[in-house]
Amino acid sequence: MAIRRTYVRPMAGWWKRNAFFKRYMAREVTALFVAAYALVLLAGLARLSQGHDAFEQWLDGLRSPLSIAFHILLLAIFVYHTYSWFTIMPKTMAPVVVGGKRLSNAAITGMGLAASAVIGIGFFVFLKVLAA
Repeated sequence: MAIRRTYVRPMAGWWKRNAFFKRYMAREVTALFVAAYALVLLAGLARLSQGHDAFEQWLDGLRSPLSIAFHILLLAIFVYHTYSWFTIMPKTMAPVVVGGKRLSNAAITGMGLAASAVIGIGFFVFLKVLAA
């Protein structure tokens, strides 16, 4: 009698065959960039605690062309991360009822993206006013 081999499901690349899983993996990868940038900001906080000169050196590093290119790349990644977060949010939260009617997923996503844009622009303007 022949020995039967057990079935082993192939694991490599399974997510590449489904568009839903591709978007999911892209969203997860962008979260890693958010965490990496948090480390950059923590490094700035550590340099600030070391004194004015140390913080100025950190700022000089951020002004380099490579750092500026990195920040432009991060901006694009963060915009996608924000968009993907707000498109999935209405699917995971409790229904929002206003005036006896349930808000559509598109309305919730649009309001979240609009709020993010307003807060982002407001924060940028606030920093410009502080710098002046």
